[in-house]
Amino acid sequence: MTEATGLLSRMRAGNALAGTFMKTPSHVTMEILMMSGLDFVCIDAEHAPFDRAAIDPCLAVARARDFPVLVRIPDGTPARILDVMDMGATGIVVPHVDSVEKAQAIARAARFGHGGRGYAGSTRWAGYTAHPMGEVLDRSPAETVVLAQIEEPEGVEACEAIAAVPGIDGLFIGPADLSVGYGHRSLDNDDLRAAMDRVGAACRAAGKAYATWVPDAETARAWAPRGFRIFVVASEHGWMLQGARAVAEGIAALE
Repeated sequence: MTEATGLLSRMRAGNALAGTFMKTPSHVTMEILMMSGLDFVCIDAEHAPFDRAAIDPCLAVARARDFPVLVRIPDGTPARILDVMDMGATGIVVPHVDSVEKAQAIARAARFGHGGRGYAGSTRWAGYTAHPMGEVLDRSPAETVVLAQIEEPEGVEACEAIAAVPGIDGLFIGPADLSVGYGHRSLDNDDLRAAMDRVGAACRAAGKAYATWVPDAETARAWAPRGFRIFVVASEHGWMLQGARAVAEGIAALE
């Protein structure tokens, strides 16, 4: 089993997994993050300046090292999904999934079959024609990760049906968008906590993975009892800023 294929297996086993959002469109950043001990990296193509040309070298580096990388795409259209999957993404995170119909369309577009993902054996993900069709088709269900982000109150209301969709491997609570959607200005609110508990129960009932974003490991420990096992922690932007601030404050204290 490869590391990329192993990510889905570890999610299904309920392992505690740590990743981060990668915001800087640079394969060097990817190389550094792969050395950190993280279980995966999630390229943020929704809120950071990643186009296809920027994503491609990052996924090339990750594939060369057999390191699992998810891509948060701006939307769940078949073309977006096909782009990143063919380039070598281990899986996708799709934002703003607020209905079972959206979840069904995403799951279909990410999977091979009639009406689903288009097949090409010449892509990086398929090994540039090095593998027979059957082998490539068999690898997809063993590796491909599809996470649906629940970021609106409507998504919470539909979470049980979304979690039950075949081909959706897990739900990903977006705590900031969800809090704003409920009319709050911070993550410390009862609506978010209730939503986390309801979505967590839906994931448990459907046997699906449960993920969220957290600013730090302390928050991950606090939220883990709500059922989360997959944590996308901050981003390299946040870590760079935190590290630089700590050094600047330490030097300033010498005066």
